[in-house]
Amino acid sequence: MGLVNKFMLLLFLLLCRSIFTNGALYTNPRLPIRVRVSDLLKRMTIAEKIGQMSQIEQLNATDDVIKNYYIGSVLSGGGSLPSPNATAKDWIERIDAMQKAALSTRLGIPIIYGIDAVHGHNNVLNATIFPHNVGLGATRDPDLVKRIGQATALEARATGIPYVFAPCVAVCRDPRWGRCYESYSEDTDVVRQMTELIPGLQGDVPPDSPKGVPYVAGGKNVAACAKHYVGDGGTHNGIDENNTAISFHGLLSIHMAPYYTAIKKGVSTVMVSYSSWNGDKMHANHFLVTDFLKNKLRFRGFVISDWQGIDKITSPPYNNYTYSVLASVTAGIDMIMIPYNYTEFINDLTYLVKYNFIPMTRIDDAVSRILRVKFSMGLFDRPFADRSLINQLGNQIHREIAREAVRKSLVLLKNGKSPNETILPLPKKSKKILVAGTHADNLGYQCGGWTIAWQGLSGNNVTAGTSILQAIKNTVHPTTEVVFSERPISSDLRDAKYDYAIVVVGELPYAETAGDDLNLTIPAPGARTIRRVCRVVKCVVVFISGRPLVVQPYIEMMDSFVAAWLPGSEGQGVADVLFGDYGFTGKLPRTWFKSVDQLPMNVGDEHYDPLFPFGFGLTTGTEPIKSI
Repeated sequence: MGLVNKFMLLLFLLLCRSIFTNGALYTNPRLPIRVRVSDLLKRMTIAEKIGQMSQIEQLNATDDVIKNYYIGSVLSGGGSLPSPNATAKDWIERIDAMQKAALSTRLGIPIIYGIDAVHGHNNVLNATIFPHNVGLGATRDPDLVKRIGQATALEARATGIPYVFAPCVAVCRDPRWGRCYESYSEDTDVVRQMTELIPGLQGDVPPDSPKGVPYVAGGKNVAACAKHYVGDGGTHNGIDENNTAISFHGLLSIHMAPYYTAIKKGVSTVMVSYSSWNGDKMHANHFLVTDFLKNKLRFRGFVISDWQGIDKITSPPYNNYTYSVLASVTAGIDMIMIPYNYTEFINDLTYLVKYNFIPMTRIDDAVSRILRVKFSMGLFDRPFADRSLINQLGNQIHREIAREAVRKSLVLLKNGKSPNETILPLPKKSKKILVAGTHADNLGYQCGGWTIAWQGLSGNNVTAGTSILQAIKNTVHPTTEVVFSERPISSDLRDAKYDYAIVVVGELPYAETAGDDLNLTIPAPGARTIRRVCRVVKCVVVFISGRPLVVQPYIEMMDSFVAAWLPGSEGQGVADVLFGDYGFTGKLPRTWFKSVDQLPMNVGDEHYDPLFPFGFGLTTGTEPIKSI
């Protein structure tokens, strides 16, 4: 009997088995996913279908809401927790309870729970916080990024979460944008390389898997989400959620290219951008969402809106909600992130379908895609958390990966005031050294936005980790006196006779629109601290930021300048390189401009006159300087 006949016989037997066990083919894990999707779709009412297209905030996801509206997905927004200081067990119990409610409905369709895990499982207390994407772009190490994806997947699964809104594959072309640190680079090729996070999160796509079909390897992996489609990094003046004015060719070559790669790697979902392309809102763009992403690129996962993204189709937002529902769903968005006003969405979409404003074929396409992802990730067969993974949250193996990422992300931009006066690596054994600056002993600042809270936090009790000050103390010789002063006074500096100083300053945490900045100056008192210390003591400035800032007025007074980006919880990685246990290897993922008047300015531009060019980065060995 040939292979085809054997397969057909097996399929026939499985079909017979399902017929004799209530006929529910979709419950049979041995059947092909397309058969299960088709069977389930035929059984669903319009209310059940629209429920699958609805993603609501966990704060609203009571058992009754999930059961009465057949909710298909629940999310945690930035800082949304099951309870204050929630543990992995708390997360699991909350999510499993919601899952039980979903499974108790007529068809027992499980919810898919999503969360922003943009630099590790960053919403969860004591998770490993990796460097933000801009720092990972500086590593130029796709294998490292893949391992970060694997660790993040395990930590998400440790809390019962199977779906993460990552990676951001934006190509940030203007550092004035408040989300620039979520972008790996201004260079499209670097961003494409870093899409290795996807197979890290989801697992490697089998060689015979059709292009565009979502793939999740198993219970230790999670569904990924490439975002924000498309052109979010190219808005005018870097203004968040604004307009990207660019030709179709430019859109394809700069901003679309990472999505080609993400789709080849089996990404499960794509999130649409708040921004517009040449004046047309992406949440209502049928050409780019349906004609191009779904039909041209053959993406077979589901397309999801951003947080209340459909509200912003109109100006002002929520001005004509029924129109926003119509425009977004007909554009091709499959799952709508409606954290709060889910009843209005469901009622409006039901009305639009009932009166044929939206054809049932569009609804069936959306639901088929959502079900395909749920089946592909095994949600129907393994709907509940695997509690054996709880100890994966923040474990030491993951923290070592994060520490490695910190080391490789550091970019050395200056080392000594002349080639013969290098200062790095620093000697561990000295009489007395100064550590200064607002960011030296502040774990929240070094992690940045999207850490426990949406906009980030301040202090060392934010989550588990090592501040840069503590890392320095851990590294220097026991006889070295370490003096810390967040805001040192000039008179004290002159009399103290420090061997050298490490000044750690930078940006305060922010996320999204709150980070938009047309000036890009160093936040106070950072510049004053640099001037005070570096005029008196040989100094290394460690700069904590999500992007380049204006540093040209201060660069001459620094002996050494290190771009540390937003390194996350493992500050020990900074000390590893400062003191020569490892060498500097990072390369600028972005052009470091002289003045904001030059912006936007990117590598390859005709008029390109940076302070430090894209790809620049000095290297060092591991032998400390004997005398400073």
